[in-house]
Amino acid sequence: MKKKVTVLLLIVSFLVLFPLFYFYVPVQKAVVFYHEHTSKISAYLPIKSGESFQIIFTHSIHLSDVIEKYRITKDNKIEQYEIVFEEFGIGMPSNAEEGQKFVYEDRKYHVKNLNNIFPYMNIRNGKTVSKHRLVWGDNDQHKVWFNEYFLPGDWFTVKVEDLTLWQLMKGVKIHD
Repeated sequence: MKKKVTVLLLIVSFLVLFPLFYFYVPVQKAVVFYHEHTSKISAYLPIKSGESFQIIFTHSIHLSDVIEKYRITKDNKIEQYEIVFEEFGIGMPSNAEEGQKFVYEDRKYHVKNLNNIFPYMNIRNGKTVSKHRLVWGDNDQHKVWFNEYFLPGDWFTVKVEDLTLWQLMKGVKIHD
């Protein structure tokens, strides 16, 4: 009889605790792409604090690549630390601000030491020139095209969050 009660308690505990864990306990830090200003996860990229990623887009006017480099802070914010581009034009910096470094390396302009901290970013997948890419990993070994996950012209709120198992199942994991 005592063994049956113990087994029953284990089963009830599992039935109560598993849903709590499943829905409320964060298990994975990720860069999350929310559809517009909603809580609908369109896609997510698993990541850790201190790791970096890049968003590369083709400038719609001068049609050359612009690379924006980001890293994840310990408090789940996004830090832009560098921008790389080939040509000056609309929307491109022409100099560095105090504490930043403007250099020309490998036939590209670099603005380094940006230290721009964002709690979230609003990003639009290119519509006219839809060549956005997401790059991550050691030595930038992984790359996907936004169009593999998003429609041209779609826009997103991008945040770093700790996701639950339920949220992971609802979203689409970005992988190459």
